[in-house]
Amino acid sequence: LRLSGVNMPHLTYEKEITGLVVIDPYNDFISEGGKIWDRIKNVAEANQCVPHMRQILEAARNTGIRVFYALHRRYRPGDYETWKYIAPIQKAAWSRKSFEYGTWGGEIRAGFEPRAGDVVAAEHWCSSGFANTDLDLLLKKHSIHKLIVMGLIAHTCVEATVRYAAELGYEVTVVKDATASYSDEHMHAALEVNLPNYASAIVTTDEILGRLASPAGIEVAAEG
Repeated sequence: LRLSGVNMPHLTYEKEITGLVVIDPYNDFISEGGKIWDRIKNVAEANQCVPHMRQILEAARNTGIRVFYALHRRYRPGDYETWKYIAPIQKAAWSRKSFEYGTWGGEIRAGFEPRAGDVVAAEHWCSSGFANTDLDLLLKKHSIHKLIVMGLIAHTCVEATVRYAAELGYEVTVVKDATASYSDEHMHAALEVNLPNYASAIVTTDEILGRLASPAGIEVAAEG
């Protein structure tokens, strides 16, 4: 499989050095009845975000690519009450009690649960899966240099995690129809304006599935 690209490198996804990073597959985000589902539902259903995430997760496992979970802090009473400074996004999560620990909304959606061999990083407090967590350590301990990133939501946690990954030296591929956000405008800002500066490739689910199903050594070029 060779995808069209404009002055972009050809990428390979060797299972020994590639990891799939799954960001925040909580019920509150991607299940009917979740606290944030109604805000992302239109975008998520239009691009089939949830089925695509499931397909990629299964493909990664079937091809031996290790799965890493980058999960948002599940709200617990007392989390923010004594903080001196709280970012707006954290104030919003506090007010909604998003992903509240011990509730259905704070559970990982059925079908996305970690399995034996998967790696679950410490929960992040704001947006980046790397900030104040052990994700970078865990990736390095498994000799991972390349990341395939999917999950929620495009303009906050996905973007922040990809930016941080680039700072740390990882080669990153973002799957653009395995993420969602509040509006097409948010998706455009993340996937077409900001992330092309940091991700080596921004591809569709079909493109990444085709690559993962291909024999080792076949190259995939980043989308221009």
